[in-house]
Amino acid sequence: MINIANLIDEQRCYEKVRMIRWPEMVVCVQCGSINVTKNGKHKSSIHRQRYECQDCTKKFDDLTSTIFAGSHIPLKTWLLSSYFMGLNLSNSQIADELDINKETAHNLCTKLREGIVIKKEVKELENEVEFDEVYVVAGHKGLPEEVLKKERKARPRRLKGKRGRGTLKDEKVPILGMIQRDGEVVIKMLPNVQIVTIEPIIKTIVKAGTLIYTDEYSIYNKLENWGYEHKTVNHSAGQYAIDEDGDGFCEVHVNTMEGFWSLLRSWLRPHRGVSQNKLPFYIGAFEFFHNCKKRGKKLFGSILTTLLNPDKRTTEEYLNFEYIK
Repeated sequence: MINIANLIDEQRCYEKVRMIRWPEMVVCVQCGSINVTKNGKHKSSIHRQRYECQDCTKKFDDLTSTIFAGSHIPLKTWLLSSYFMGLNLSNSQIADELDINKETAHNLCTKLREGIVIKKEVKELENEVEFDEVYVVAGHKGLPEEVLKKERKARPRRLKGKRGRGTLKDEKVPILGMIQRDGEVVIKMLPNVQIVTIEPIIKTIVKAGTLIYTDEYSIYNKLENWGYEHKTVNHSAGQYAIDEDGDGFCEVHVNTMEGFWSLLRSWLRPHRGVSQNKLPFYIGAFEFFHNCKKRGKKLFGSILTTLLNPDKRTTEEYLNFEYIK
């Protein structure tokens, strides 16, 4: 476990990065060669080691090809921000804790969340999976030009969405949740809740032949045609769990997914409203945190390890996969 006292020291921060990035020996970031020699210190920090590959002659340092590279912010500020994100502090709270400008904290935390979601593993769910959708009110916080396009009067209190099911356009953003029982969860932000929207997501994430549990919502009616087993509960009729085989255990339900939504709402609350353009990265980060099955300071090691991994995809690829239009 990483102690916060170690993150206050810049030298220890670089030592931690090297230990996680190259646990056995330094490897060239260009060609993967282990024939690497030290090449002095970086001009911006006496603790930042530089290297030179003897095979491809590439020169690099501890932070090359990471989100920390090219930044004038001290490494300890990056790592402390990651640590506080694991504790679910808001951007403003992190700015106060680190005594930095709120805009700096916002930009830094945005890059950290983007770094997490573009590097996290793409999951495949199987066996028994529950589906459900939730709607999060999200406008255009921080983007006044987008607010003006809506031609609406300013609201004195919290942004309120329309009643019923929503869409991205009317600022009541749908989020599809898929959770494997005794396994991991995948959540995707949608432009709307239509069959044509969810079909490619489900076929990419959920293995064919999987048993899927849902409520009675009609968008799930095609699941059997797509190669899945499908069982439902009818919430509108007051039905929340069914014991199909008479063993005293109600196996047909979506209670696991609904419990997850309670965790998501509680986690989003300290952030006091998230804009639509940032919401995919907030929910993507929460998905990662939840799947780590760690909390608080125990989560920091997983965050840093993921941030130092090679890129899984670009930000654009991540957003395209989310079907944000």
